[in-house]
Amino acid sequence: MSDSPLDIAPDARFGPATLPYGVYSTASDPRTRVGVAYGDHVLDLAAAARAQGAPFADVVDGPNLDALLAAGKPVWDEVRAALTTWLTDPADAVRPHLVERAEVTLHLPFTVADYVDFYASEHHATNVGRIFRPDQEPLTPNWKHLPIGYHGRSGTIVASGTDIVRPTGQRKPPTESTPVFGPSVRLDIEAEVGFVVGTPTRMGERVGVDDFADHVFGVFLLNDWSSRDLQAWEYVPLGPFLGKSFATSISPWIVPLSALEAARVEQPAQDPEPLPYLRGSEPWGLDLRLEVRINGHLVSSPPFSQMYWTAAQQLAHMTVNGASLRTGDVYASGTVSGPEVAQRGCLLELTWSGKEPLRLPDGTERTFLEDGDEVTITATAPGPDGTRVDFGEVTGRILPAR
Repeated sequence: MSDSPLDIAPDARFGPATLPYGVYSTASDPRTRVGVAYGDHVLDLAAAARAQGAPFADVVDGPNLDALLAAGKPVWDEVRAALTTWLTDPADAVRPHLVERAEVTLHLPFTVADYVDFYASEHHATNVGRIFRPDQEPLTPNWKHLPIGYHGRSGTIVASGTDIVRPTGQRKPPTESTPVFGPSVRLDIEAEVGFVVGTPTRMGERVGVDDFADHVFGVFLLNDWSSRDLQAWEYVPLGPFLGKSFATSISPWIVPLSALEAARVEQPAQDPEPLPYLRGSEPWGLDLRLEVRINGHLVSSPPFSQMYWTAAQQLAHMTVNGASLRTGDVYASGTVSGPEVAQRGCLLELTWSGKEPLRLPDGTERTFLEDGDEVTITATAPGPDGTRVDFGEVTGRILPAR
């Protein structure tokens, strides 16, 4: 039996169906460089490309993924095809350029440009409406006509593993007549899926639903940390601000969009039918299966296939007014929630705004996050021929307010 690091099971984590991109360094070489996860190893992509005489070697020889993102879909496809060949080659030609994954430090994989967060789960939006507007229709009148979103703060997007300091700000408890100032007491998570734009556009251009794959490079996990008490006081009339902008965590491995062909599914039926610019000729629902853990305990399993608005529709709406895309633009799905209690993607829903606390295995209860809590979101998707696409994880630990 071969002991080659290239001999991995087809359904192993980061197997040939996934081949995600990241940026790493090692203790012996602190330079950041582009890597590709494969089983328990990471391939130095630039070193392998130069050794193989690949025409795209210069594109992947940088401190992050920026140049590859900007290179466009034909190059993305070329790189992935080459990786598939190299990593399944019995001759082990790229073996000298592998490092054990346990020995690498992972970094933010690309330079974040703009950041938009959507609100695309009907189950999440309905639950939130019922919590905050129990005597009204849970969905606002515009919700089923357009993907609702807001512009976030790109400068506070951080890599998985970065500690999250509890935010401080104004909040107005129901028992008080005036606002108070202090640490957030209703700190929450939002389990989301993120998308990164590679191919940019000029101002005035629109991106159609069917052009989604020409512009979006890859997919990753995202935790939109949320201070519910700061948010509740500030969001009327302009929406999220300081309750969201203090931190957003993303997973370090970017799964190429092309790895998700086998995960494409029909999205839930849309009624009323969207306007023409939000209609596409092919389905872009994605069968991603998320899991959310607090201190290692599974608390939710949100199904991304239940999202009402797809990422392709979100991109079309984001640009329909002529807003330009930049390489490195990030947009997020919004909280992923399903119809079942165990499929809700945030504590606001899971505890019904604190009225139904979660009990953890150590006997403690949670309504919202406490200092020291660690949240981990993972996800997988079906790959070709029964294989599995693995998204790794996004993790963050709560530190006390400063």
